[in-house]
Amino acid sequence: MTYMGRRGLLTGAAGLAATALTTAIAAGTASAAGAATHPEAAGPRRGPAAPEFRGMWLATVENLDWPSRAGLSAARQQSELRAYLDTAVQRRLNAVVLQVRPAADAFWPSEYEPWSGWLTGTQGKHPGWDPLGTAVAEAHARGLELHAWFNPYRVANHTDRSRLAASHPARAYPEWTVSYGGRLYYNPGIPEVRAFVQEAMLDAVAKYPLDAVHWDDYFYPYPVSGEEFDDDDAYEEYGGSFASRGDWRRNNVDLLVKEMGEAIARVRPGTRFGISPFGVWRDRANDPLGSPTGPSLGSYDELYADTRLWITSGWIDYVVPQLYWHIGHPSVDYAKLTPWWAQAVRGTGVDLYIGEALYRADANSETAAWRKVDELSRHLTLAARYPEVRGHVYFSGKQVAADRLGAMARVVKDHYPTAVPPR
Repeated sequence: MTYMGRRGLLTGAAGLAATALTTAIAAGTASAAGAATHPEAAGPRRGPAAPEFRGMWLATVENLDWPSRAGLSAARQQSELRAYLDTAVQRRLNAVVLQVRPAADAFWPSEYEPWSGWLTGTQGKHPGWDPLGTAVAEAHARGLELHAWFNPYRVANHTDRSRLAASHPARAYPEWTVSYGGRLYYNPGIPEVRAFVQEAMLDAVAKYPLDAVHWDDYFYPYPVSGEEFDDDDAYEEYGGSFASRGDWRRNNVDLLVKEMGEAIARVRPGTRFGISPFGVWRDRANDPLGSPTGPSLGSYDELYADTRLWITSGWIDYVVPQLYWHIGHPSVDYAKLTPWWAQAVRGTGVDLYIGEALYRADANSETAAWRKVDELSRHLTLAARYPEVRGHVYFSGKQVAADRLGAMARVVKDHYPTAVPPR
């Protein structure tokens, strides 16, 4: 099967830059695949880091944080956004990681994908304002960094393409998609898909003075028992030179990371590139370089995301492993994973921030540690032993604002006595 690209459909300055990228990828897939296996080909470092990174994620998928529900007026959406930015300042944070492409859609006027339905309730409907442009301006006015959070491959939290906006690329190119676990994904194994998702994200990079491009842990989807991710056709066409399907899948993601980092540096020098992976790369039972953790899912084997390679190759500027477990967890202990990640970045020039599970701090938690108001504060105390840890990011904005247990207030009291300026 042969897949056709979208180069003829792209317009505008960002489109011209991205089209050049598409052409280069399509023309050089074989050589790029070879380069992805050589860690010595490190990409350039971009802007300097803040002296201490204090961030919070602001999730828009399913209206988890913001907007509080779809269909609010533009004025109400703006008011809620400003309130979250004010909360970040009040908590003495210096960065907000805003989800702006949660599912192959956009929180800005995109030339490639439709307006997000989590704004208006109808995918493709203009919300009456520019959320990303406003967020960048409002964040910078408060001295906050604005990191734009994109999800590369998720298309929809359902599998019915007819529910997508009529202009959606997944309707024009259904062969680009895979249904899995009740959701719809772009297929990472198709080169034109890899080029297109970069184009879609670079549109925002070209238009706005973003402090960083940020990805989370979703690459190939998390495993669903009893289902196989159906990429047979793409593997047959493109995977013949690899020893296994797993190696081919990892290379597909490696190429996406490497190429995106290089493209960001070209389109907007100074904008950083960070990724927040699942907290376990591999455990020691599977790899002598792995973490001293018990049986656990790992990003390398289950998500085909070789996060350690991206660090040692210098393809990213910062990494935020999601260490969403308590100190003393029997299998995935925060106290064992933090030094492993510190070792992973040591000497690489990649900044390490720790992703913190503020959402778990709950008086009614089934886990005793998370019922303690000082559990997160203890995380920061432990992490301070390792100079490689340069900050923390909290999930998510709603919990930072509500702080029902008081765990965030305790962190601020114990560790953030003064505001820290952004970089």
